[in-house]
Amino acid sequence: MENAQITIELTPDEALVLSDWLERVQMTDLGRIVDDPAVWAPIHRLAGTLDKAVPAIFAPDYGERLAAARRRLRESLGDLGRSRPASPVPGEAHPCREAPDHEIS
Repeated sequence: MENAQITIELTPDEALVLSDWLERVQMTDLGRIVDDPAVWAPIHRLAGTLDKAVPAIFAPDYGERLAAARRRLRESLGDLGRSRPASPVPGEAHPCREAPDHEIS
């Protein structure tokens, strides 16, 4: 089982929203949130796979499709999507929000 591949199934809405999020995350200073360089391999592989599998990311009406997919996913979450905590552990600040901003020169 050590060399077995893992298959993840996503709906088209999930794939579109995740693809957009991964793209935005990759364009930020990920060093603030990615604490282990090994995480880059699956991040890039997942993003590349989504880029190939989600033709909507190249559609002229991409923004409208993305907004509609986000809306449908939020609606499917019900109260779960509306009441998420600001930090992973109650009473503790989220580490990403406390990281200093860095400029690239």
